[in-house]
Amino acid sequence: MKRLVYSLVITGFLITSCNKQLNIVPQGVLSPDQVATPENADKFVTAAYAILTSGDINVSYSLWEYGDVRSDDAYKGGRDEGDGQEFHFMETFANTRADFWPFDGQWFKIYTGVGRANTALSYLNKIDKSVFPLKEQRIGEARFLRGLYYFMLKELFNRIPYLDENVPLDDYGKVSNTALSSDSLWEKIAGDFQYAADHLPDIQADKGRVSKAAAYAFLAKTRLYQGFRQDEHYNVTGVDMQKMQQVIDACDQAMTSSYRLEDDYAANFLPGRYENGPESMFAIQFSQNDGTDVGHLNFGDALSVPQGLGCCDFHKPSQNFVNAFRTDVNGLPLLDAFNDVNVNPYQDNVDPRLNHTVGIPEFNWKYEPARVYKETWNRNPAVYGIYASMKENVSPDGEYFVARPPFFPNSKNKILMRFAEVLLMKAEAQIEMGRQADALPLINAIRQRAANSTGRLKKADGSYEAHYKVGLYVPGVNVTWDQATARKALRFERRLELGQENQRFFDLVRWGIAAETLNKYFLVEKTRRSFLNSANFTKNKHEYLPIPQNQLNFSRGVYKQNINY
Repeated sequence: MKRLVYSLVITGFLITSCNKQLNIVPQGVLSPDQVATPENADKFVTAAYAILTSGDINVSYSLWEYGDVRSDDAYKGGRDEGDGQEFHFMETFANTRADFWPFDGQWFKIYTGVGRANTALSYLNKIDKSVFPLKEQRIGEARFLRGLYYFMLKELFNRIPYLDENVPLDDYGKVSNTALSSDSLWEKIAGDFQYAADHLPDIQADKGRVSKAAAYAFLAKTRLYQGFRQDEHYNVTGVDMQKMQQVIDACDQAMTSSYRLEDDYAANFLPGRYENGPESMFAIQFSQNDGTDVGHLNFGDALSVPQGLGCCDFHKPSQNFVNAFRTDVNGLPLLDAFNDVNVNPYQDNVDPRLNHTVGIPEFNWKYEPARVYKETWNRNPAVYGIYASMKENVSPDGEYFVARPPFFPNSKNKILMRFAEVLLMKAEAQIEMGRQADALPLINAIRQRAANSTGRLKKADGSYEAHYKVGLYVPGVNVTWDQATARKALRFERRLELGQENQRFFDLVRWGIAAETLNKYFLVEKTRRSFLNSANFTKNKHEYLPIPQNQLNFSRGVYKQNINY
């Protein structure tokens, strides 16, 4: 189908060019109207989904380099600082330049998704609903995907050119990335998700297709980002209470669905029968043996496989992140003192999500008592430590682990929206509105599920791997539940629940605390990891990536560079 899509797009371009010159249709070439059939339109929508699976080891829709490595959650990893040097510079915020090839590659990759969604919409708009009853539903899917792609671009680059299906190909380089304000861009993205929510079914026959509830979840996330108002220098100047109410409303819609929390946290990160489970609201559908040459494999996360299982030991959890899972005598997180000393995962009380998220020496790897993670699996422990990221990995013995040396991708789905995040988004909006009492049951539901998720964390003899202790917040007993404490607890809970799922850096930016959090992190972490000695986050600059130099050149001065680059 990929070859079909490319040929149709090229054909459309040639037809346009010939009509301008000769005003005749060449023999044997289909016109856009001839291509606009229900069958072809459906294929164009499928192509807009399929681009999500097209990532490679350096440029993908995973965004682990951007959401985790630029945060306090993870180190780059690999052989040394020179292995993927551009990502080392991103991690330390040193020498970050607009001509770095990953930035241009990421921009191009995501805009390819935008282009496919727009192509699908342009053909769908030509079809009458009477001959294609699924027209509005497929438009909803294409608009959801376009919203998703623009959401990624917005959180990475901030000011971006907005191109919809009505912009001619010849005008792509004429649309400024500053034509729309930041808030107007968010409105465009929200509009796509709202349309999708209004026109999608509650349940899709094909599990990979987006549902109404998932569209509402991403609408809530868009309003949440939009609700933290930023000025032109990226300072958060206030919280928009109207937007926070819209977050709550969208979350309520998403929660009136069949989605729910998995009984066991582990089920979210296992392949096969666990995929597209009750908590997975939208996921990239990776596959193998699907009729294509090599399958649609997750190469975007392939570098995180420990060296002891293949290659290449990137995406390494930081010590700061691991320390966050230590709990007190009541089973509560140490919101302020968690990083005062390094956690001893063999003796201290810990949240079980630690062992679902982080590979630790002498603990089971992916719930297999017969396979114990070893310190020798680490490629360069002297530089990047002894931990590994587990959520994106699978058992090397299973059918979902694919050895394609030098890399080892897998075919497990990658969830982009979990029901747990919907609960956390609603709780966050309630707290910002001063309704922290309403948020408490939502946060405690997340914590109760964590407490219940120990069944797979056992040694071969049946004993638990660690001292697991998770308590609930009980106002007046173990916590003073005022707005400030609730906000701190919510933000900490997002880190524990969504750790290594590529979101942390973007959370810090939208909260307006990236500079203070990361520079405080560097101050301590560089005493543990010398490669961070020169790390420093520059406020009012590093919140967003620079507009890639190739794109500035392409637009011939129409695009404007982000501030301070």
